[in-house]
Amino acid sequence: MLPYVEQPIFQLGPLTVHAFGIAVACAALWGMWSAERQFRRRALDLSVGTKLATWVLIAGVFGAHLFSVLFYFPDKLRADPWLLLRVWEDISSFGGILGGVAGALLYFNVGPGREHRARQWDYLGTIARIFPASLAIGRFGCALAHDHPGTVTTFPLAFSIRTEAALAYITGVYRQAGVELAPVVSDARDASAVQGFHDLGWYEFLFLALVIVPLFQLWGRRDRPGGFYLVAFPLLYLPVRFGLDFLRVADVRYAGLTPAQWVAVVAMVGLGVVLVERSRRGRSALRGV
Repeated sequence: MLPYVEQPIFQLGPLTVHAFGIAVACAALWGMWSAERQFRRRALDLSVGTKLATWVLIAGVFGAHLFSVLFYFPDKLRADPWLLLRVWEDISSFGGILGGVAGALLYFNVGPGREHRARQWDYLGTIARIFPASLAIGRFGCALAHDHPGTVTTFPLAFSIRTEAALAYITGVYRQAGVELAPVVSDARDASAVQGFHDLGWYEFLFLALVIVPLFQLWGRRDRPGGFYLVAFPLLYLPVRFGLDFLRVADVRYAGLTPAQWVAVVAMVGLGVVLVERSRRGRSALRGV
């Protein structure tokens, strides 16, 4: 099993910098640099890309916060309504994705990008092309912070709870969920020595870095239609994210599913409907030839 290491924290004068924050900043910088390269490669207007990125970033920040407090922490919001305005607290990756998509669509349909709407799928597809790498960097930050803990396990890629710090951390997670931490290895002399906890941020980083990013690099060797990556990413990512969320301990659930799982279900159904409809239209066009 992997050794548990607490999140690195750096003190720069009065400023406390967490490793997670550094990872998020690196993800944003990588995304902007990669997007500029891809825009140049596809002969897309860089000024449009810059404005689009601003809309996506702002909408993504608000979406990440709103989705988190509305669906994951409604009790905190009822106790402190001003939490809704503190966008730097409580964020959700799914909310950020939804907010970013909403911001992009608004930019091209009601914002200043309306005159470029004819090529909106080229711009959006370009962003989707580089998004998994940025998300992977951010998820590595999640792994450093251990902010998506899962159930206790003997899985080799889990983080060991051998140390007092690790055991105290996962015990606190279980206590927050109102569940007693019970060893999964009852016949071991020291159960904590052969146990760990699933870290869903770590698993997601591995899946992104070892599967999706290499696939996107491979597919990127030739030009693809604008919507290709917009379809490929959810088809690859959503089923894995849906399954991983069953390992969560403390997340709120609605009818047995986490908010992210409900979004994944709705998105997959919607995507399936779109693909079936496009396939049906394609077959109809061929019959008319």
